[in-house]
Amino acid sequence: MDNMIRAIDKKRSFRILAVRTTDLIEKARQYHNTSPTASAALGRTLTAGLLMGYMMKSEDNKLTLKINGGGPLGTILVTADNKGNIKGYVDNPKVDVPLKSNGKLDVGKAVGTTGKLTVIKDLGLKEPYVGSTDIVTGEIGEDITLYYFISEQQSSAVGLGVLVNRDCSIKSGGGFIIQVLPNIDNEDLELLEKTTNELKSISKYFDNNKSIEEVIKEMFKKFEIEITEKIPVQFKCDCSTKRMEEALITIGKEELKKIIDEDGEAEIVCHFCNKKYNFNKEQLENLLNNAV
Repeated sequence: MDNMIRAIDKKRSFRILAVRTTDLIEKARQYHNTSPTASAALGRTLTAGLLMGYMMKSEDNKLTLKINGGGPLGTILVTADNKGNIKGYVDNPKVDVPLKSNGKLDVGKAVGTTGKLTVIKDLGLKEPYVGSTDIVTGEIGEDITLYYFISEQQSSAVGLGVLVNRDCSIKSGGGFIIQVLPNIDNEDLELLEKTTNELKSISKYFDNNKSIEEVIKEMFKKFEIEITEKIPVQFKCDCSTKRMEEALITIGKEELKKIIDEDGEAEIVCHFCNKKYNFNKEQLENLLNNAV
């Protein structure tokens, strides 16, 4: 089962947020029928979005993470809350690229390195917070590390991993964000940096039946790690007939009338879960009466 935790070292010198996302990424793969490379890219972004959303303080807060590096995958977009719910999609889910020379999926090439990583936080204020940084590697983890350093002046280490089976299903997925706290001493900082640099492929730590607590304690076994909270996570789309009706109304009377006259019906597909919503002529005419 996929779960997410908050943890801190005994000395209170750094905190960890970590999550297992194997089942969640598999659900996204099934919704979008993603290629292996697209699965890895979307999976890493979903994992990061969950962790970043978990940092928000209020249940009403929403975080959107948007990545577009100019590569063939197009835009990857995920939206999360702080309760472990997330949804997301990639523009071109069937795109694949050749493997790297080491046999690994080339997420960086598929994402590209000529665009932006954008974080939008809806904190219930008049205007959302928007932060944006250049994409440097397209591997996502390194790009989010850079975002925290530049946009939020926070020293962080981000590890994200997705392992894909030969049949394209998801073998494992998960990740972590470590953030250094102000009272860390130089000795522990050096040990933490050495530990994170020596970690093997992140997805391999999750390629087992271990709990998320066991995984993190294995990764950071040189420290005494205390788990402070654990919650389940899931891919959850909140689309509905009502939301789709609202979307149709927003296109305006002229466009809605054109659809009624030319097609007599409409089909809307949710970006996030690919669920189809069909509206007949009578339903569209009722919506036309409510359109501006």
